[in-house]
Amino acid sequence: MGRPPTLPKKKKDGFYIEVRNKGSKSPGIILIRDTYEAMMQAARMYEVTKDVIILGEHRGGKRVEDQPKRKSSKK
Repeated sequence: MGRPPTLPKKKKDGFYIEVRNKGSKSPGIILIRDTYEAMMQAARMYEVTKDVIILGEHRGGKRVEDQPKRKSSKK
């Protein structure tokens, strides 16, 4: 048996939510949806019986921020 990989797995492009049992401390199941609307529909469907955590959009293996911060330079 070989040595296990040391790098974390890269996430696919899409919108991510985590679903787990109410009151549970263990990690839940991560669901991927292609669009924001599909992610929100899945979140509404599961929120009745489960705890839903919205992880946001991932693109290129990294999380996409809502507004990129820019430094303004004054002369």
